[in-house]
Amino acid sequence: MATAVKTIEQTAREAKDASHQLARASRDEKDAFLRDLADRIDAGVAGLLEANRADVDAGRESGLNEALLDRLSLTEARVAEMATGVREIAELPDPVGEVVEGWTLQNGLDVAKKRVPIGVVAVVYEARPNVTIDAAALCLKSGNAAVLRGSSSAESSNAFLAGLLADALTAAELPAASVSLLSGGGHEQLAELATAEGLVDLIIPRGGEGLKNALKEVAKVPVMYAAAGNCHVYVHQDADLEMAERVAYNAKVQRPGVCNAAETLLVHRDVAEELLPVLLAKLSDAGVELVGDERTRRGAAASDGTVAADVRILACP
Repeated sequence: MATAVKTIEQTAREAKDASHQLARASRDEKDAFLRDLADRIDAGVAGLLEANRADVDAGRESGLNEALLDRLSLTEARVAEMATGVREIAELPDPVGEVVEGWTLQNGLDVAKKRVPIGVVAVVYEARPNVTIDAAALCLKSGNAAVLRGSSSAESSNAFLAGLLADALTAAELPAASVSLLSGGGHEQLAELATAEGLVDLIIPRGGEGLKNALKEVAKVPVMYAAAGNCHVYVHQDADLEMAERVAYNAKVQRPGVCNAAETLLVHRDVAEELLPVLLAKLSDAGVELVGDERTRRGAAASDGTVAADVRILACP
């Protein structure tokens, strides 16, 4: 597997060569790689957790906040979820060659639109080492080579995962450059990656506005940006309120540090008085700070004590 000892151009060029072979790989070849990778993740859990502890300790010493430390941290359960995710990707239909639509012209010519690999997909991400596996598995399944640039805060975890990927690629007899991991570099490295026209076919940034803005300033290759905004949960007046309570609570409390944690809860006024006292009490007990309008505050009379968090509880007018 390519690492940062090579230049960005060398890494991207080798990934481009590998992408040509991956585009022709059979489903059996790709799925065998994925299943083997999942087995290696399961078997390597102890070593991975040890590497991750080094990252977390370094992050805590450098002053990373608790949300970032949570994103960085791995547990046995989270590692098991990584392996399960890889196996689920293996079970997906092979998208390469799928006919999306087709038709026959009046002159008898058959026309078909097929899915084909993109080529080299560069994924730039922050903190979460599980993205290393997610991105690599999805790219390989779709016949694309992956160039991954994680953050320096996850360097030890990502290096361990890169070793598992390299071993699985070798066992599957797929090109070593099918997945290339770049060490965390500065804006110069990011700019070089974003301007590698003809070598990098798509960049996907997974991070905050600062990362996206840095790419927007320099990118000459296509970039797929994630939309900004906040995550809403809406409870309809016809909802099963017992289920709604569980869903709304889980959406915020299960893992508040991730980007898809709930930030806004909207409750229809017809069920607000019934749902809010119980739900808001549970959220408050879990350490969630509740911010709401006057009517919601009246409905939340049963909840007390607030701790820092960012959920907004509003009654739908």
